[in-house]
Amino acid sequence: MLDVQSSSAAEPSAPEAVGDAPDGGLAPAPALPYAIVATVLGALYFLYSWVQYTRFRTPSWDLGIFEQSVRAYAELRAPIVDIKGPGFLILGDHFSPVTALLAPLYWVWSSPLALLLAQAALFAASAVVVGRTAQQVLGSRAAGISLTVAYGLSWGLQEAVKSDFHEIAFAVPLLALACRALLLGRWNAAVGWSVPLVLVKEDMGLTVAMVGAVLFVKGQKRLGAALAGFGTAFFALTVLVLIPAASRVGQYDYWAKIEKGGDGAQVSFLDSVLGAFQHGEKWEMLLFLVGVTGFLCLRSPLMLLVLPTLAWRFLSHDPNHWGMFWHYSAILMPVVFLALVDAVREVRTSPRPWLVAYGKVAVPVATAVALLHALDMPLRELTRPETYRTDARTLDARRAVAAVPEGSSVETNVTLMAHLTGDHTVYWVGGAQGVNPDYLAFDLNSGWSQPVADPVGLAAQLHPEARYAVAEQAGQFVVLKRQ
Repeated sequence: MLDVQSSSAAEPSAPEAVGDAPDGGLAPAPALPYAIVATVLGALYFLYSWVQYTRFRTPSWDLGIFEQSVRAYAELRAPIVDIKGPGFLILGDHFSPVTALLAPLYWVWSSPLALLLAQAALFAASAVVVGRTAQQVLGSRAAGISLTVAYGLSWGLQEAVKSDFHEIAFAVPLLALACRALLLGRWNAAVGWSVPLVLVKEDMGLTVAMVGAVLFVKGQKRLGAALAGFGTAFFALTVLVLIPAASRVGQYDYWAKIEKGGDGAQVSFLDSVLGAFQHGEKWEMLLFLVGVTGFLCLRSPLMLLVLPTLAWRFLSHDPNHWGMFWHYSAILMPVVFLALVDAVREVRTSPRPWLVAYGKVAVPVATAVALLHALDMPLRELTRPETYRTDARTLDARRAVAAVPEGSSVETNVTLMAHLTGDHTVYWVGGAQGVNPDYLAFDLNSGWSQPVADPVGLAAQLHPEARYAVAEQAGQFVVLKRQ
């Protein structure tokens, strides 16, 4: 088995002397075995997303939001997302211009499923990066394939798949490539792969700054300081200038997640810091984050990259940010798994025999933990026959969608939203102020709002200047038409 020298021992004095040199001294790692495993993983991701979409089990409004924005890019329009409000420019909410890269895909397949397919492919591609890097650094194909599977089935990625499409799908492979470059001593490549992260989401600038910190720790002081300065400056630019300039209210709304408590009352930053560690969900998430690697990832400087994301999640007063659900942990998965690879390499030369022994079993332990945890994760639903059945609720939802004529405007809640954005102007229930849509389409039992007992009464409450009558009712779905 080939050993790789520690990153500090073999560094030349100048970054450009290393640059992006070939993999001299590293174990070969043919891409084909990893591509096969990744293809299977990607197929599982997309199958889950396809079933969830076609069975009207969409968990939030985000798929509809991204569908509207990417469709606008594909039509060479500004990314207006009416779901957030009539004429709402989405760059005033989150700074994610990277999603414009999906516009060509929409020219071929204009469907929300195209976004879900793209996300599955991006996640699967990151698994190839993680697995091949593990084999090259550790000199073992068994370790590489094992970590490819463990990573691909990790809880962070599975929860992201369950949460439908999000812009962080682009950050996952970029972070994997940046971490790979750091492990292989390719300093220029680490910069090249991390810089585009600032176009994924506004908080990613701080993660880029942490890549710079790792470079600094590894002896690339000028390059690291420059990258850290760039990431910090771009973060400030997006939240203080770019987003406020595009926002109707002239500010970055998400400061409120830290500045206001669950009851809406103002909270000082000091109180937010003091209360950051009070909730068990946060500690559970942190335990599973490092526990999936047998805690060995904590020995790697790559773990600096998780600090910005963990910081804002711990400071946030929104419970959705605390635990293991939703998509927020997906960007942490490539970091912790490649930090494990780094740590296993490092402990091989430890003077502590027990640590050397633990390093030898760390990859099998991480794989076993991931597989055991996967037994209770979203992809498990693919093994159940009832997952694929078209039940009465699904048929009723299809009837409701069909009852809204193509090209009309409609105000709806989560369940039907992503199924209407393709050929309708779609608003969120209660978010169409100043507009009287042609139709209202309600899921009376939507999990995102209170059950609707009187849809006609709700229509009158939302739009007192207009009158709506029931045009179609199918089970728990009601469609009302403006008279």
